[in-house]
Amino acid sequence: MVLGSIADGLSRGVEQIGAQLSETFFEPVIRLGVTGLSRSGKTVFITSLVANLMDRGRMPQLRAAASGAIRTAYLQPQPDDTVARFDYETHLAALTGDAPHWPDSTRAVSELRLSFRVQPSGMLGSLGGPRTVHLDIIDYPGEWLLDLTLMEKSYAEWSAGVLERLAGRPEGPAYLSAAQAADATAPHDEAQGRALAEAFTAHLQAARRAGFSDCTPGRFLLPGDLAGSPVVTFAPLPRPDGPPRGSLWREFERRYEAYKAQVVRPFFRSHFARIDRQVVLVDALGAIHAGPQAVEDMRRTMAELLTAFRPGRNRWLAELLLGKRVERILFAATKADHLHHSQHARLTAIMEALLREARDRADFAGATTAAMSIAALRATVETTVEHGGATLDCVKGRLAETGKVAAMYPGELPQDPTRLLSPARQGAERWLDADYQVMGFAPARLNLKPGEGPPHIRLDRAAEFLIGDRLS
Repeated sequence: MVLGSIADGLSRGVEQIGAQLSETFFEPVIRLGVTGLSRSGKTVFITSLVANLMDRGRMPQLRAAASGAIRTAYLQPQPDDTVARFDYETHLAALTGDAPHWPDSTRAVSELRLSFRVQPSGMLGSLGGPRTVHLDIIDYPGEWLLDLTLMEKSYAEWSAGVLERLAGRPEGPAYLSAAQAADATAPHDEAQGRALAEAFTAHLQAARRAGFSDCTPGRFLLPGDLAGSPVVTFAPLPRPDGPPRGSLWREFERRYEAYKAQVVRPFFRSHFARIDRQVVLVDALGAIHAGPQAVEDMRRTMAELLTAFRPGRNRWLAELLLGKRVERILFAATKADHLHHSQHARLTAIMEALLREARDRADFAGATTAAMSIAALRATVETTVEHGGATLDCVKGRLAETGKVAAMYPGELPQDPTRLLSPARQGAERWLDADYQVMGFAPARLNLKPGEGPPHIRLDRAAEFLIGDRLS
């Protein structure tokens, strides 16, 4: 086991040194990880980002595009032959076709390589010609990212944390009753264990639908070929005194540790360990609509993620990365087009407040972090509506469920983010002085001019933060 770990570490070290030499002397590579919390729009983000990097007419805040430093951008075969290719063409056709619709969501890891011909700036740029810079985009489910927070927790610690917050979450009380009724010291019975795992999975699915962020373990929601295997057949239990060998507690504890060792760690070794930049997409509006408990869950999840991103706080991650760190992390609130532009600053302020508290709780350092509100694909237009003698700033678009065009006034976000965060921290069950609404809009039919990508909100600023410094 020790020799295997040493060999694995040496192998990764040689790979990293080789990659660094290749990037230094030949063609630099930026590896951008894209993931998101529940229903945040990862597929749309990647598709629109790539389209707008290839046709840069809507990217004025990306300095390399505005200055003309990017001469051209084009797709190439990805370097990882064993990873599925992100199906960019199919997703773009879904968003921009005659009957536009949202593409299928992320269910596994995929990758896409976009290459740039860039004219360097400064003295060296004037002496040489354009160079090639590769952007490797790695798309993976946010549910899997959250598993990073499990690695430093024992089964007992994880169980205690989950059970503590079950009472206020969808189908949580039902599972809590089942867990408390189970005799964790009795001999393990596979039928009972499977029933508990299925009940816990049903709770996770309901919680995700309700807008909650922390729904671990992630493979319970997206098991793939692991469905039905022992490694995803466990659940949290109240800790008993002195559980004997062969008991339900001991078997669930063993499977939890196997999940970390055989599912989580290999994923991060193969993919996460090589990421340079990371964007975490967040459906903040959905959480606000769901209520204070969902907002508090999001705040706590962001804090745990930032703690996990800091290798110094995680011995296993420090060993895995061998000194390499994620250099920049963007937390982006998506669906900004569901709000009138007059409220975008308030949504950004809420995200910044969530991120600031996450930094404080995590004592985070080592990477540049930022918060932003964006819409990777703008699906609405702004309008005003007279209602009750007042003029309301609304957004209008085609509803995903009915296809009808409707205007929506989602409610007014507070200027002070603590108006939301304080009730959330205090465990309020609902907002006392506001009612926030969210509608599901379908993509609008587009008529794109030559050289223009799909319409968006601040996607160019997100790109500048994530990769702009590597394109100049």
